[in-house]
Amino acid sequence: MDATHNTELEIIYGISRAITRQHDISALLNEVLDILETEMGMSRGTLTLRRPGTDILVIEASRGLTHDEQLRGQYRLGEGVTGEVAETAKPIVIPDIAEDQRFLNRTRSRVGSKVAFLCVPIIHQRSTIGTLSIDRTSESIDALEEDLSFLQLVADLLAQAVASIREQIAEHESLMEENKLLRRQLGDQFHPRSIIGNCSNMRSVYDQIAQVADSAATVLIRGESGTGKELVARAIHFGSSKKDTPFIAVNCAALPEQLIESELFGHEKGAFTGAAAERKGRFELANGGTLFLDEIGDIAPSVQIRLLRVLQEKTFERVGGVTPISVNVRVVTATSRDLEDALEDGSFREDLYYRLNVFPIILPSLRSRRSDIILLADHFLRKFNESYGKKIRRISTTAINMMMAYHWPGNVRELENCIERAVLTTADEVLHGYSLPPSLQTSDLTRTASIPEAGADLKTMIQSYEREIIVDALKKHRGNAAAAARTLHTTQRIINYRIAQLGIHPRDYR
Repeated sequence: MDATHNTELEIIYGISRAITRQHDISALLNEVLDILETEMGMSRGTLTLRRPGTDILVIEASRGLTHDEQLRGQYRLGEGVTGEVAETAKPIVIPDIAEDQRFLNRTRSRVGSKVAFLCVPIIHQRSTIGTLSIDRTSESIDALEEDLSFLQLVADLLAQAVASIREQIAEHESLMEENKLLRRQLGDQFHPRSIIGNCSNMRSVYDQIAQVADSAATVLIRGESGTGKELVARAIHFGSSKKDTPFIAVNCAALPEQLIESELFGHEKGAFTGAAAERKGRFELANGGTLFLDEIGDIAPSVQIRLLRVLQEKTFERVGGVTPISVNVRVVTATSRDLEDALEDGSFREDLYYRLNVFPIILPSLRSRRSDIILLADHFLRKFNESYGKKIRRISTTAINMMMAYHWPGNVRELENCIERAVLTTADEVLHGYSLPPSLQTSDLTRTASIPEAGADLKTMIQSYEREIIVDALKKHRGNAAAAARTLHTTQRIINYRIAQLGIHPRDYR
C-alpha cells in the first residue's frame, strides 16, 4: 500500500473520530480543516454551509483566510464556482484560477502564483447543504482529479454529521413536554441518522425511508443477512406519525411451522394440546402500530394464505376460533432469500409476493459500501469500550487496512462481532491488526490481491503481528529504522532484514 493511500486512510480515520467527538458544527469543521491542512498539505481551504431556508452559502470555517476575507465569502446558488457546485451538486476542478472566469475571488485572498481550485458539494438527502473547497499548487489534471475524488469522500463523511448536529440543535430549541420528549428519544435510537453510513447507496436508503415512513404502504426490505434490516424497519416506524404506537418484531425463520400461526394470530383456549389459556397473537399486540416480519420468505404456504387475507381484509381468526378480529396494522417485512426463485419453485405465493412488494428497499452489503467501514468500526469501538470498561483510543493503520481489504460475508453484524472480539483481547490503547479474528489475517498483508480465505495459517498471523510492531515503531520515529531498532531492543541489521522480508517501506512513515 503506497504512502498516498496510507495518508488518505489516516485522514478519513481522523475525520471519523472528529465526527464522533464534536457536537458543534463550527468546532467540527475547523477540526476537519486542521486535519486536511496537516495531512494533505492544502494551502487554503473553506467549508461553506447553506443558510436554512435560503439560497445563500456562507463560509463557516476556513484556513488561510483572515476574518475579513472569510466574511466576504458569501455566494448565492449558481454564483461563482462555489455557487455552481452547490446548485448542480457536481464537483469542479479548476487547474488554474487565473484562466477561468467563473472564479470570482470574492475573498480577494488569491494573488500571485498559479493556483488550482477544487470544490465539492456536501449533500444530505439529495439536497446540497454546503461545499468543501481547497487550493492546491497547480499539478497535472490526473493528480487534481484524484484529489477531487478524495475530497468528495471527505464531504460525504461530513454531510450526515452536519445534518445530524443541525437536527439536534433544532430539537433542543423546541423541547416538548416530558412524556413526548421521552418517547421521541426512544424513537431516535432508530431514526436514520442513527444508522451509521453516508455512502451514496445508504443515502438512497435514507431517502426511501423518508418517502415511505408516514404512509400505510407495505414495505419489503431486502438484503443479505447482517445488513441491518430490522434497524431500517424501526426507522420507518419511529420516523412516522405512529412512533408512539407499538412496534412488534417477529423472526419467522426462528419459529417452527406448527407455532408460527399461533404466534402471529393467537389461539383460543383448548385450540391444541398445551393451549391452556386464550393468547393474543402478534397482530393483535401490534394493533394501531407496526408489525415487522423478518425472514418472511421462510414461512410455510399454509401461513402465507392467512397472511394474505389479513393484509387484504384487515381481519383474521385466532387458531381454534371462529370470531373475526379486525386490526389496523402497518406491515413491514424483510428477507435475505431470493423470493423470485421461491416463486419459480412454488414455495412462495405470487399473490402474497406482489402484496408485500409494494415498496421495496434494498440494503447494500458492507463490501459495496467500503467508505462506511471505518465509521462503523469506530462506532462499535466506542460501544464496546463503554460496555467492557476499556479505553482504546484508536484503530491502527494496519487494522484499518485489513478491514478495508476483507470481503465481509457477514456484513455489519460480522464487523460488530470482530470489533467486540478485538476490544476484549486488546491490552493497550490501540486496536491492532493482530487483535482481529484469523479470518481477517489475509494475504493482502503479503501484497497479493487474492480473495480473503476463511482463516489464516500460523506463518501469516505471525507476519501480521511482526509487521504491525515494526510499522508502529517506524511511525513513532518517522521512518527511522535505526531508532525503531533501538525501541524494539534489536539491531539495525535485523530490522532492515525484516523490513525487506515483509515489504515495508520506511519512507511511507516519514
